[in-house]
Amino acid sequence: MKKDREKLFKNPAVIALLALICCALWGSAFPCVKAGYKMFAISGAGSQILFAGYRFFLAGIFALFFTSFIQHRFVKIKASSIPYIAGQGILQTTLQYVFFYIGMAHTTGSKGSVINASNAFFSIITAHFLLKDEKITLKKMTGCITGFAGVILVNLKSGEMGLGLSLEGEGMILLCSAAYGISSVTLKKISERETPAAITAYQLLFGGAVQVITGMLAGGSVQGFTVQSSALLLYMALLSTVAFSIWAELIKYNPVGRIAVYSFSIPVFGVVFSAIFLNEHVLSWQNLAALALVSIGIIIVNYAKE
Repeated sequence: MKKDREKLFKNPAVIALLALICCALWGSAFPCVKAGYKMFAISGAGSQILFAGYRFFLAGIFALFFTSFIQHRFVKIKASSIPYIAGQGILQTTLQYVFFYIGMAHTTGSKGSVINASNAFFSIITAHFLLKDEKITLKKMTGCITGFAGVILVNLKSGEMGLGLSLEGEGMILLCSAAYGISSVTLKKISERETPAAITAYQLLFGGAVQVITGMLAGGSVQGFTVQSSALLLYMALLSTVAFSIWAELIKYNPVGRIAVYSFSIPVFGVVFSAIFLNEHVLSWQNLAALALVSIGIIIVNYAKE
């Protein structure tokens, strides 16, 4: 059974399909967050963090429920795994999305989605130091430089993508990318302790709970619960449950770099969804060039084999 599962998640076609589904879900989160800020009257860092906490704690509940339902038992983790999964929750959920939610309040959905694609490069760099079989090569470095050129380009043009760089906007999105890139590697290192499903459920629960507490202590509030806004929050929680669960399985059975390559599609999905749902004007040669550089950079990294 275990060998069949491993064979399934190492199948190139399965990897491509599942990774692209994850990236499409994450890409849709950019306009969802921007729309959620309006629907729930979110204002200030405390409210932004509390909003994130509601989403991810709810996602953790969904993940725990679905995993327990499938396994016909309540899913638990070993006491020795708690510090590792709690740490993963702080890094992968709390820190990453505190940066993300604050950053998305100060930049456009399309711009944020492209900058966020740099998480693949942080994964490659972190893997070099923490995973002995995934060292940086000249081709990997070339890919990183090419991809970051796209990140720079998207910050140099005027219009919907915006001109310039701010710490509370684009800077926060970059920190979010770093937290996620590092968390992909730490997830790989702890994946032998518990099942990916259990790790996903409990790290979301822990990370989301810390966000809720932090947001409340910071005086945050989330208002305006309607059928439409509640449906949006439920969708955002479910997309996190599905995407994190699938991604954890892929990371467990494959090299980090091989999975990270599919992150090139996140800014593509993010820009498209931002254009559709937020009416952002993104169809220009500069935007397409930035997306192309980010995509090419990650593809180069994927094929950087000795």
